[in-house]
Formats: sequence, structure tokens, C-alpha cells
Amino acid sequence: MADELTVDIVTPDEHAYQGPANGVRAPGVDGSFEVRKDHAPMISAFGIGPLIVKTQAAHEYADIHNDRIIFATSGGFLEIVDNKVTVLAETVEPASEIDVERAESAEERARRRLEKELEGEEREKYESARERARNRLRVAMGKVGTRQS
Repeated sequence: MADELTVDIVTPDEHAYQGPANGVRAPGVDGSFEVRKDHAPMISAFGIGPLIVKTQAAHEYADIHNDRIIFATSGGFLEIVDNKVTVLAETVEPASEIDVERAESAEERARRRLEKELEGEEREKYESARERARNRLRVAMGKVGTRQS
């Protein structure tokens, strides 16, 4: 395919995905961005949000339309060099593998902790945990890229 990138997604624990793609959309720290063929070389940080790999090839993680694979991620770095996109993520989880009940429980635990008068790093820790859980729920429920998200 002429509009192809090679995408490699890794975490400290696993090699989550490797394959061709038409594009990659990442939750940049200053707003989401998309990478296409012949993108200029760069390294960028990204935060909590959906990581979307746009592909025409069928894949076990692809959604019903077989044109994109959506991962919930908690941040990391993305590097682009010569049409190769390397994603170094803290965590990454395909939408099809997210345990919704576990994510709902994590969100509830964080919400309860935030009801207490926490300050500083402890408050930030639970706000981040709540946002990660909410992201996992949005991704699992297919609300990414829709008006409801």
C-alpha cells in the first residue's frame, strides 16, 4: 500500500502491536495529533487518551469496520523516522481487551478518594487514576471519535 507507515507499539511489559498503517492518532500533551506517510521526523510526548492506528488490514484488535485499532493509553513518547512510528507507552490496552467492570471499579475508588480533602501529590495521583479509568471506559464503550466522547 502506497500510504503505509510501519507502527511499533511497546510498553515496559510487552510488544503490543507491530504492523502497517495508514496513520496514527495520538493524544498529544497539547492536543491530539495524527501522523501520516512522509511525516517529518519528530519525538513527541503524549498523555492519557486513545491511541488510534488506522489500517486497512484485518487485525485481531480492529473494530467492527476493520479500519482502525483503538488502544487506551496512559502516556509515553512517540518517535517518527522514515515512515516508522515507534510508540513507547507507559501502558496500552486494546479496546477489545478492556475489562469494563474493573475500569468502573477503578474510577469509583479514585472518585471516593478524591472526595476526601487530599492535597498535592496524593490528589494528583488519584486524579490521574480517575482519568485513566475514564479513558479506558470511553475506549471500551466505543465512544472514541464520536460526539459523545
